[in-house]
Amino acid sequence: MELLSTPKNIEINNITCDSFRISWAMDKGDLERVTHYFIDLNKKENKNSNKFKHRVRRGFGEGGYGAPGPHSPSTHGRVFFGGRTAINPAPKGGGNMGWGGSFLDVFCPPPRGASPLPDYAKEHLAQLQEKAELIAGRMLRFSVFYRNQHKEYFQHVRMHCGNVMKPSLKDNSGSHGSPTSGMLHGIFFSCNTEFNTGQPPQDSPYGRYRFQIPAQRLFNPNTNLYFADFYCMYTAYHYVVLVLAPKGSSGDLFCRERLPQLDISSNKFLTCCVEEGELVYRHAQDSILEVIYTEPVDLSLGVLGEISGHQLMSLSTANAKKDPSCKTCNISVGR
Repeated sequence: MELLSTPKNIEINNITCDSFRISWAMDKGDLERVTHYFIDLNKKENKNSNKFKHRVRRGFGEGGYGAPGPHSPSTHGRVFFGGRTAINPAPKGGGNMGWGGSFLDVFCPPPRGASPLPDYAKEHLAQLQEKAELIAGRMLRFSVFYRNQHKEYFQHVRMHCGNVMKPSLKDNSGSHGSPTSGMLHGIFFSCNTEFNTGQPPQDSPYGRYRFQIPAQRLFNPNTNLYFADFYCMYTAYHYVVLVLAPKGSSGDLFCRERLPQLDISSNKFLTCCVEEGELVYRHAQDSILEVIYTEPVDLSLGVLGEISGHQLMSLSTANAKKDPSCKTCNISVGR
């Protein structure tokens, strides 16, 4: 039996009161041979006291969500364990001198009275959807989806990506049980408008440069719409995560198995209707919508410009943790 190489450059960072990230490097050839990781979260100086040695199964890649794809040389996926310990394997990317990297995000809340944490099933997401519908508010018209980023992001897209924004792996923001976190590839867009102007707000937490694209380019009768999550970050306002996937795409197939599908012309969050022969779009006023589009988007299909407002970093939802005490957006499924 040929042994795997010994991991090198082991680091633990991003430490909070209930989570941390562990990263390491190993021979690239071994990355293709790894099927499980064993991580002892209760390591003591006494080697005989290893009580909790967890096995992490190698997960899904980007290529059809069943095998490693071109952007997933190592692992994707998420495995939850008893004692409310969640471990998220994902690729970190290649290193130098023939070494590749991997990391695990580990979430370890107190185990008292806890139960295992599988991904939300469709019926659980349906419960979240019902809660989100209660506060969605009236529907406002809009005409564009928009995406804010730093200037360097769009320069990179133009110079190194053929002017095309590529889908990336969704982070761990939102509900811990969301089946899209660490699994679904997509591009985040917004569509909320200011009620008094009908235009997108001039402030953003994600960067001063904004790409705007006509709504019909991403959302039309050939697109399926899915409800993915409902959460807040210890604030009064709430976020609803929706997925737009062209019919028959790999993203559509992924969502069809895991997420509740919405009627694009009749739902409480985001609609596309034909009125007087034209497509008309509306969004919920009282929720902040985060829309994930599952396919690449060419910058030539829209307009790029600089906003006049501020970059409100405190409103960023990147890897944001959901408030577990909020009665508005939490459901009871043993969590």
